[in-house]
Amino acid sequence: MSTDNILFEVTDRVGVITINRPEALNALNKVTLEELETLLGEVEGNESVRALVITGAGDKAFVAGADIRELKELDGPGAQALSRRGQIITLKIESIPIPVVAAVNGYALGGGFELALACDFIYASENARFGLPEINLGILPGFGGTQRLCRLVGTARALEMCLTGDQIDAAEAFKLGIV
Repeated sequence: MSTDNILFEVTDRVGVITINRPEALNALNKVTLEELETLLGEVEGNESVRALVITGAGDKAFVAGADIRELKELDGPGAQALSRRGQIITLKIESIPIPVVAAVNGYALGGGFELALACDFIYASENARFGLPEINLGILPGFGGTQRLCRLVGTARALEMCLTGDQIDAAEAFKLGIV
Protein backbone atom coordinates (compact mmCIF):
# COMPACT_ATOMS: atom_id res chain seq x y z
CA MET A 1 0.00 0.00 0.00
CA SER A 2 1.26 3.46 -0.86
CA THR A 3 -0.28 6.90 -0.73
CA ASP A 4 0.82 10.27 -2.03
CA ASN A 5 3.41 10.89 0.69
CA ILE A 6 3.85 7.52 2.40
CA LEU A 7 5.22 4.28 0.98
CA PHE A 8 4.46 0.99 2.73
CA GLU A 9 5.65 -2.52 2.05
CA VAL A 10 5.87 -5.76 3.97
CA THR A 11 8.74 -8.20 3.50
CA ASP A 12 9.18 -11.27 5.70
CA ARG A 13 6.57 -9.90 8.16
CA VAL A 14 8.46 -6.61 8.60
CA GLY A 15 6.50 -3.55 7.56
CA VAL A 16 8.44 -0.53 6.31
CA ILE A 17 6.83 2.90 6.34
CA THR A 18 8.77 5.45 4.29
CA ILE A 19 7.89 9.12 4.55
CA ASN A 20 8.25 10.03 0.88
CA ARG A 21 8.68 13.76 0.45
CA PRO A 22 12.45 14.01 -0.11
CA GLU A 23 12.07 17.30 -2.01
CA ALA A 24 10.74 18.79 1.27
CA LEU A 25 13.17 16.84 3.51
CA ASN A 26 10.20 14.59 4.33
CA ALA A 27 8.52 17.40 6.26
CA LEU A 28 5.23 16.49 7.88
CA ASN A 29 2.41 18.37 6.19
CA LYS A 30 -1.30 17.85 6.86
CA VAL A 31 -1.75 15.23 4.14
CA THR A 32 1.31 13.25 5.26
CA LEU A 33 0.11 13.21 8.87
CA GLU A 34 -3.36 12.05 7.80
CA GLU A 35 -1.87 9.29 5.65
CA LEU A 36 0.51 8.21 8.42
CA GLU A 37 -2.29 8.07 10.98
CA THR A 38 -4.46 5.95 8.67
CA LEU A 39 -1.61 3.60 7.81
CA LEU A 40 -0.64 3.10 11.45
CA GLY A 41 -4.24 2.09 12.20
CA GLU A 42 -4.09 -0.47 9.41
CA VAL A 43 -0.73 -1.85 10.58
CA GLU A 44 -2.02 -2.15 14.13
CA GLY A 45 -4.67 -4.65 13.07
CA ASN A 46 -2.54 -6.52 10.53
CA GLU A 47 -1.45 -9.91 11.88
CA SER A 48 1.01 -10.38 9.01
CA VAL A 49 3.16 -7.48 10.27
CA ARG A 50 5.28 -8.51 13.27
CA ALA A 51 7.71 -5.57 13.30
CA LEU A 52 7.63 -2.07 11.86
CA VAL A 53 10.37 0.22 10.56
CA ILE A 54 9.76 3.92 9.98
CA THR A 55 12.20 5.81 7.77
CA GLY A 56 12.45 8.72 5.38
CA ALA A 57 13.08 8.73 1.63
CA GLY A 58 16.35 10.06 0.26
CA ASP A 59 19.65 10.56 2.02
CA LYS A 60 19.19 14.01 3.57
CA ALA A 61 16.41 13.55 6.09
CA PHE A 62 14.44 11.08 8.15
CA VAL A 63 11.86 13.82 8.78
CA ALA A 64 12.94 17.44 9.08
CA GLY A 65 9.90 18.42 11.14
CA ALA A 66 6.63 20.09 10.29
CA ASP A 67 6.15 21.69 6.90
CA ILE A 68 7.00 25.31 7.70
CA ARG A 69 5.01 26.62 4.72
CA GLU A 70 1.85 25.11 6.19
CA LEU A 71 2.80 26.01 9.75
CA LYS A 72 3.05 29.72 8.85
CA GLU A 73 -0.57 29.67 7.66
CA LEU A 74 -2.05 28.22 10.86
CA ASP A 75 -4.06 30.20 13.37
CA GLY A 76 -4.28 29.17 17.05
CA PRO A 77 -6.95 26.49 16.62
CA GLY A 78 -5.19 25.15 13.50
CA ALA A 79 -1.89 24.87 15.34
CA GLN A 80 -3.63 23.14 18.22
CA ALA A 81 -5.23 20.64 15.81
CA LEU A 82 -1.83 19.93 14.22
CA SER A 83 -0.32 19.33 17.64
CA ARG A 84 -3.16 17.00 18.62
CA ARG A 85 -2.80 14.99 15.42
CA GLY A 86 0.95 14.62 16.07
CA GLN A 87 0.24 13.49 19.61
CA ILE A 88 -2.30 10.93 18.40
CA ILE A 89 0.21 9.57 15.90
CA THR A 90 3.09 9.32 18.37
CA LEU A 91 0.84 7.70 20.98
CA LYS A 92 -0.33 5.22 18.34
CA ILE A 93 3.30 4.37 17.53
CA GLU A 94 4.03 3.81 21.22
CA SER A 95 0.99 1.58 21.67
CA ILE A 96 1.37 -0.69 18.63
CA PRO A 97 2.00 -4.16 20.12
CA ILE A 98 4.96 -4.93 17.85
CA PRO A 99 8.52 -3.54 17.88
CA VAL A 100 8.78 -0.20 16.07
CA VAL A 101 12.18 0.97 14.83
CA ALA A 102 13.07 4.43 13.56
CA ALA A 103 15.77 4.15 10.89
CA VAL A 104 17.23 7.66 10.86
CA ASN A 105 19.40 8.91 8.03
CA GLY A 106 20.02 12.65 7.96
CA TYR A 107 17.86 15.18 9.78
CA ALA A 108 15.42 14.15 12.51
CA LEU A 109 14.27 17.57 13.65
CA GLY A 110 11.21 18.86 15.46
CA GLY A 111 8.27 16.59 14.71
CA GLY A 112 10.65 14.17 13.02
CA PHE A 113 12.69 13.76 16.19
CA GLU A 114 9.46 13.44 18.16
CA LEU A 115 8.27 10.74 15.74
CA ALA A 116 11.53 8.84 16.25
CA LEU A 117 11.32 9.22 20.03
CA ALA A 118 7.93 7.47 19.98
CA CYS A 119 9.53 4.36 18.46
CA ASP A 120 10.88 1.51 20.58
CA PHE A 121 14.35 1.82 19.05
CA ILE A 122 16.19 4.45 17.05
CA TYR A 123 18.98 3.33 14.74
CA ALA A 124 20.94 6.14 13.15
CA SER A 125 23.42 6.52 10.32
CA GLU A 126 26.59 8.45 11.02
CA ASN A 127 25.17 11.53 9.26
CA ALA A 128 22.01 11.66 11.44
CA ARG A 129 21.27 14.90 13.26
CA PHE A 130 18.70 15.30 16.01
CA GLY A 131 17.14 18.40 17.48
CA LEU A 132 14.08 20.31 18.59
CA PRO A 133 14.55 23.67 16.81
CA GLU A 134 10.97 24.90 17.38
CA ILE A 135 12.25 27.59 19.77
CA ASN A 136 13.73 29.33 16.72
CA LEU A 137 10.16 29.77 15.43
CA GLY A 138 8.88 30.97 18.80
CA ILE A 139 7.01 27.72 19.54
CA LEU A 140 7.56 24.56 21.56
CA PRO A 141 7.61 20.92 20.42
CA GLY A 142 4.00 19.78 20.26
CA PHE A 143 3.95 16.02 19.65
CA GLY A 144 5.00 14.90 23.15
CA GLY A 145 8.71 14.70 22.45
CA THR A 146 9.63 16.91 25.39
CA GLN A 147 8.41 14.25 27.82
CA ARG A 148 9.88 11.35 25.85
CA LEU A 149 13.26 13.08 25.59
CA CYS A 150 13.28 13.79 29.35
CA ARG A 151 12.82 10.09 30.04
CA LEU A 152 15.84 9.25 27.89
CA VAL A 153 18.34 11.98 28.74
CA GLY A 154 17.04 13.65 31.90
CA THR A 155 15.26 16.93 32.43
CA ALA A 156 18.28 19.25 32.27
CA ARG A 157 19.63 17.95 28.95
CA ALA A 158 16.15 17.80 27.38
CA LEU A 159 15.42 21.35 28.54
CA GLU A 160 18.73 22.52 27.09
CA MET A 161 17.88 21.00 23.70
CA CYS A 162 14.38 22.53 23.74
CA LEU A 163 15.47 26.01 24.84
CA THR A 164 18.54 26.34 22.62
CA GLY A 165 17.30 24.54 19.53
CA ASP A 166 20.79 23.04 19.21
CA GLN A 167 21.22 19.90 17.15
CA ILE A 168 23.28 16.89 18.10
CA ASP A 169 24.96 14.38 15.81
CA ALA A 170 24.58 10.61 15.86
CA ALA A 171 27.67 10.10 18.03
CA GLU A 172 26.33 12.46 20.72
CA ALA A 173 22.86 10.86 20.47
CA PHE A 174 24.53 7.48 21.05
CA LYS A 175 26.41 8.79 24.11
CA LEU A 176 23.15 10.16 25.52
CA GLY A 177 21.34 6.85 24.98
CA ILE A 178 18.94 8.19 22.36
CA VAL A 179 20.14 5.83 19.62
